[in-house]
Amino acid sequence: MSIFEAIILGAVQGITEFLPVSSSGHLVLLQKIFHISEPALLFDTLVHVGTLGAVFIVLWADIWNILRHPIQRLTGLLIVATLPTVLIALVFKDLIEEAFASAAFLGFAFLGTGVLLIIAERLSKRPGMTKTERTMQWIDAIIIGFLQGVAIIPGVSRSGSTLSGALSRKVDRSFAARFSFLLSIPAILGALVLQLPAVLGNTSGDTGGIGTASLIAGMLTAGIVGFFSIQGMLKIVRKGSLWGFALYVAVLGMLILVDQYGTHVFF
Repeated sequence: MSIFEAIILGAVQGITEFLPVSSSGHLVLLQKIFHISEPALLFDTLVHVGTLGAVFIVLWADIWNILRHPIQRLTGLLIVATLPTVLIALVFKDLIEEAFASAAFLGFAFLGTGVLLIIAERLSKRPGMTKTERTMQWIDAIIIGFLQGVAIIPGVSRSGSTLSGALSRKVDRSFAARFSFLLSIPAILGALVLQLPAVLGNTSGDTGGIGTASLIAGMLTAGIVGFFSIQGMLKIVRKGSLWGFALYVAVLGMLILVDQYGTHVFF
């Protein structure tokens, strides 16, 4: 892998990890379009480290507050929301791996993300009190965590699912965005922990043909692009809507389905 290719893949990871368009879905799609094999495990791990670093930088105030006062309501909400994700990942591990390998559900998953975003925007506008960090209920956290678990399927967006869950439960838009990105920390860390044994077990030093410079370039690009991606999404969720993202993933899903069941250019 050249440095240029590593930068491109890092940029795609940085953008799609936090926009409600599914990073895993775009990764699978790019593999199909360009007929490339899955990036080496070490490279995949490092670009996730880059995006995780972006979360820590942007939301450092929230993270520092949790570290200083770990026993608080926000910590409890994050833990409760993480549990359904862990359970789904463990129970459906084989099915998820098959979905990544076959991409059979990719078009439907993108369409599902679009529908989810549209429903969330509609429900967020219904009459009623908006929930804040203090008034958000435990059932809200469970629903958000369940939707994050569903987003393990490639094509279903993690940030889109968690934002949709929060907005549909009338959670304040600003807090919904912050909660979604804070919730990405245990999700990304969990993925890294699962990858760590394989990375450490690679005693031969094999990097999948990827040079050190490309590894560093991909990680830094993912982090830098992820930083701006988070900043942009925080502003969009607070002041705008998710309709544009819903339209994008819906159209993309339909195009993929046309190719999967009709033209067979890439699938």
